[in-house]
Amino acid sequence: MSLKSSAPAEPSGSGPERGVLERLGAARVVPVVVVDDAEQGLGVARALDDGGLPVAEVTFRTSGARAAIEAITDRHPGMLVGAGTVVDPRQVEEAVTAGAAFLVSPGLSVPVVRAAQDAGVPIVPGVATASDIMAALDLGITTVKLFPAGVVGGPAAIKALSAPFGQVRFVPTGGVSAANLPEYLGLPSVLAVGGSWMVDKKLVAAGDLAAITRRTAEAVAIAAGARPGG
Repeated sequence: MSLKSSAPAEPSGSGPERGVLERLGAARVVPVVVVDDAEQGLGVARALDDGGLPVAEVTFRTSGARAAIEAITDRHPGMLVGAGTVVDPRQVEEAVTAGAAFLVSPGLSVPVVRAAQDAGVPIVPGVATASDIMAALDLGITTVKLFPAGVVGGPAAIKALSAPFGQVRFVPTGGVSAANLPEYLGLPSVLAVGGSWMVDKKLVAAGDLAAITRRTAEAVAIAAGARPGG
């Protein structure tokens, strides 16, 4: 499935790493998925794909995350699958071995970033302050996750931080919803947003894949209508 981006963001990196970030920018919305096992992961992946969004950030919050990533990459090879909530180098190794194409962390950890860079897999570390961003730049990272976005200032914070850091692209996560999605995606410095409202844990637990597909399709439609600066 082809994903076309209306965002002008220029992801950092080169070669395969840059290609992954470009795909995230094309998707514009990155579903943050929490599943207990491979079966749940496959169901959610199918629902996301059916909704027009073949992207998933499977968080390492559960013991079944690795198995879910392995299953999705095996059964849905066209899907862009990453690992989220990566907080130590061991998880970097596990996620990459499982087939994760990108990594996301809630904060900025030098060992975690270095491990990802050594593995040749792009990582989007979490930042909340200007100091965090400067530390990321020191590590060669120019695409960061503003987290928790809703708590640290939301779109207003991104506008403020984009002034001194014009080369940085943001993936705001935390407090993003269908209601404020256009506001975030309307910012030129936002590469994509991370969100879990499409894949709410209650829907996953209930196996309500139809609802996940419906919410995903709605998110895709909203993102398609959101234009930077609009």
